[in-house]
Amino acid sequence: MSFLSGLKKQNSFMRKDRTIIGAKIKQSFMSVLPISLIVLFIAFIFVPIESGVFLAFIFSFLILIVGMGLFTLGAETAMTPIGEYVGTSVIMTKNLWIIMPVIFLVGILITISEPDLQVLAEQLKDIISPSILLVITIGVGVGLFLLFAFLRIVLQVKLQIILIASYATVFILAMFVPETFVPIAFDSGGVTTGPMSVPFIIALGTGIASMRMDKAGQDDSFGLTALCSVGPILSVMILGLAFGSSGQATGSATEVLVIENSQDLINAFLTALPIYMFEVLNALGPIVLFFIVIRLIFGKNDKINIFKIIIGILYTYFGLVFFLVGVNVGFLSIGGLLGEMMGKLDYFWIVVPIGMIIGFFVVTAEPSVQVLTEQVFDITDGAIPKKALSLSLGIGVAFSIGLTMLRIIFKIPIMYLLGPGYLIAIVLTFFVPDIFTAVAFDSGGVASGAMTTGFVLPFATGFCAAIGGDVSVDGFGLVAMVAMTPLIAIQILGLVYKIKMAKLKKKDKKDVSSKEEIIG
Repeated sequence: MSFLSGLKKQNSFMRKDRTIIGAKIKQSFMSVLPISLIVLFIAFIFVPIESGVFLAFIFSFLILIVGMGLFTLGAETAMTPIGEYVGTSVIMTKNLWIIMPVIFLVGILITISEPDLQVLAEQLKDIISPSILLVITIGVGVGLFLLFAFLRIVLQVKLQIILIASYATVFILAMFVPETFVPIAFDSGGVTTGPMSVPFIIALGTGIASMRMDKAGQDDSFGLTALCSVGPILSVMILGLAFGSSGQATGSATEVLVIENSQDLINAFLTALPIYMFEVLNALGPIVLFFIVIRLIFGKNDKINIFKIIIGILYTYFGLVFFLVGVNVGFLSIGGLLGEMMGKLDYFWIVVPIGMIIGFFVVTAEPSVQVLTEQVFDITDGAIPKKALSLSLGIGVAFSIGLTMLRIIFKIPIMYLLGPGYLIAIVLTFFVPDIFTAVAFDSGGVASGAMTTGFVLPFATGFCAAIGGDVSVDGFGLVAMVAMTPLIAIQILGLVYKIKMAKLKKKDKKDVSSKEEIIG
């Protein structure tokens, strides 16, 4: 009877999953649709696209929405429970000599599996080779700063102090790093905190904060993601010092597909499929093995649903494979091609307003942004409406991409934009409630999601190559600009929240005084 009841339970789970998959694919469709409509708009109004490349884009669109849907479900079904399990199991030992190396290792493993990082590494293969060198360097940076974030909570050091010290180090080091590596370093910080790593980091933050029973300890569960975004910036800058000025890219950062017939189209996808199946296996394999080891050591009597975890891992694997195939075959190619063709127009300045339109729709359609709006709405008890936050981020990212296009046209050094931006963000930390500072810096990588890395970045590098710019210096840095926006936007909302709360308190005091006068 127990076997039959277990079988019925698994069948019920599978039926429920099919319903959820449909919802996730619909969510992915809504996320990718705005970019697709913008591509159609550009293709019909400004620059024609070869039919073969356009057909590859349509196929990639379909593959991508399925991949994103499966990957999102897999992350919820397997990656989040694994992250919570590992975090809880290790933190409960309360043994620093076990916790610290495990946290460092987790930081490396989850970073290697990030889909956005894989996409960025693919675009940087002509600048930093082999690509695995960049991925491992970034992973070590995340691991070290995840460890620092843990120690910050244990030692009760204020997040603001760590952020100021970290970014001061970043900007000082940037003065000595080859110009090629500065935008790459900041881009790396923007792509590491994605759908694979965030569940692990949040789980660790919650587990660490639970070791402290005070209210401040719970607030300190925020901020881990923020510090994990700084680690890659520093580690890639150090890599740049080791490389010297040898890493350069003189042409376009993306290769445009040559598709003349249906056979070429099929071959493009069939060639890419085994490559990314192997890459994703290498990315997910260590995480799965690590989970098995942790469970063998700590999980003798746990009640974790292994069947559900296995199914979730399969969803994650195939979702990530489809996602990477779709991005690398269709979106990267057409993004670079559109940018390059727009750069050859007599009125190429039109790329600035078009870039702003792309930025607005990219960030408002990102699923992770929807999660962020829910989080801030809950924190403020509804004082900051979801639409206000989403609109603020959309306008902010639109502005940052517009600035990026102007930077490419006029060859403005990226530090001239990032420096003032981060300075404003740091100054705001002195006037905004701590919780908003933590959420803002945590959210730096939220806006720079799959579409930013997979479409907007190659669009910018293609445009840069077309107008004769240095792709490695002027083309990259877009992700960094997008990642900077939430630091300012959310803290400004925090300032609005603070002012609103102060007015309410003043009004309440007046009401109380009036009542006392009447009673008196």
